[in-house]
Amino acid sequence: MRLPKDTISLVSTGTVKIRIKRNIAKHNPVAHGGRFSVDNLDSSIVDFSSNISPAGMPTSVKSILKRRLDQMEYYPDSHSSDLISSLKKYTRLPESNLIVGNGSIEIIYNFCSAFLSKKRILIPAPTFGEYEAAAKLADCKITFFKTMNLAENLDSFISQIPANGCIFVCNPNNPTGTILSKKQLIKILLSAKRKSCLVFVDECFIELVPQSNQSILNLVKTYDNLFVLRSLTKSFGLAGIRIGYAGASKQIIDILQKIKIPWSVNALAQEAGIIAIQNKSHLIESKSIIKKESRFLKNKIADIQGFQCHNSSTNFILIKIKQDSTKLQRKLLKHKVLIRDCKSFRGLNNHYIRIAIKSHKDNLKLVRALEAEA
Repeated sequence: MRLPKDTISLVSTGTVKIRIKRNIAKHNPVAHGGRFSVDNLDSSIVDFSSNISPAGMPTSVKSILKRRLDQMEYYPDSHSSDLISSLKKYTRLPESNLIVGNGSIEIIYNFCSAFLSKKRILIPAPTFGEYEAAAKLADCKITFFKTMNLAENLDSFISQIPANGCIFVCNPNNPTGTILSKKQLIKILLSAKRKSCLVFVDECFIELVPQSNQSILNLVKTYDNLFVLRSLTKSFGLAGIRIGYAGASKQIIDILQKIKIPWSVNALAQEAGIIAIQNKSHLIESKSIIKKESRFLKNKIADIQGFQCHNSSTNFILIKIKQDSTKLQRKLLKHKVLIRDCKSFRGLNNHYIRIAIKSHKDNLKLVRALEAEA
């Protein structure tokens, strides 16, 4: 029996034949940072590889999680109704324009699966690797636009917007930390709309930008080709709980609700999200730390030979180094410091690392470790 071109047949040890798509067979999971990204996990290691709020998890969230453990006996609300209601007040968007997910990653993959099958996609590089991974699983034809600062090459990027396709913009961008203004994003939106192209804007770090608010989340009510992704994981230190959300037109949200896995957002995550977004003082504290400690880190690292910091608008810094990034990561682990080796990012190589901005005490430990291994 002849198989379709996009499938291959795998034969098990018995008589069962398993047919899977080629893009699934070739899929490689994206490498990420975090304490579990290295062998011999040590709880005393300070993790600079994950870009989480330097203020950590709000104490109000910790308290509610302890009090609500009895909820684990029951299935969660599959629609996350209370959380959506809270996000309505937080974002000032109608509930019909909002969806939540088990972290922002679930939403990325569902979006690609629902809307981008075999479409042409434009992705800047370097950027967050999951856009590429999810688009490949959807059989997309991907064009990569290489730039370390999209704002400086915006017209050239716009000229490559694919008709009836989709473009991904991470704002601020991970791992470079560069940010586009609202005016620049609207320019992209208008050009994309003329070509019937979707615009996926990842704002997972937008609430951790101290200097200005360049969010276009409210524009999903105006532009039906706009999709904006957000993360409570990053903003409120909820990485282990997994909670993300997105805003888009009602038509897009309705389709995503149809394919969303039932109960994907657990009960504690929903409770944590509701309490977290009530704590606006936590974001103010986070931004204050980022502003102060970013300046401290850039000034100190600038004095270390062989290290060059890129300008960043948010809670992490990309650093170009002369030595090998993997070797440096291993050396720093001896100092109980974990950094992000950036060679896995498309468009970067083994001479780039990324560090998260943390407390002054932790940042001082990082600086001393870098000085020792320079």
